[in-house]
Amino acid sequence: MTEILSLETIQELAQQYGYWAVFLGISLENAGVPLPGETITLVGGFLAGSGELNYWLVLGSAISGAVLGDNCGYWLGRWGGWPLLQRVGRLFRFSEAQLLEVKLDFSENAARAVFLGRFIALLRIFAGPMAGIADMPYGKFLTWNTLGAVVWASIMVSLAFFLGQLVP
Repeated sequence: MTEILSLETIQELAQQYGYWAVFLGISLENAGVPLPGETITLVGGFLAGSGELNYWLVLGSAISGAVLGDNCGYWLGRWGGWPLLQRVGRLFRFSEAQLLEVKLDFSENAARAVFLGRFIALLRIFAGPMAGIADMPYGKFLTWNTLGAVVWASIMVSLAFFLGQLVP
């Protein structure tokens, strides 16, 4: 499994599929699939810096993939996330009261969690579904999700882009 997700494999996918690899990688990660979306985004930015891809198209792919993926996660959480969370909670021996407390805590900090979750790998995967489970209003979610995606992607792609210009 680690060979499938090696840096060399990710680079080959980004070189072969370009912007689609960046878009799909970050979309799936943000929808809740534990993929190395951030690594794919960084590789895309690096390839843009080395002249193999266009910076603006990599950035657009990362932003749109992040927004779309997190929206899928939000709606999955909204439509069926609470029963799933209860089942998983029972597996790990969390009581219903503990799960309700987590839901309430997330609700109180949902905007911050959605925005700042972009910068924390596991939170990036779970922020969208948790926002749906916590019944965060969709307009508020979309606003913070989009702002977070723009800031996160701009930083990640730009850093990798400049590194790609420095390293042959």
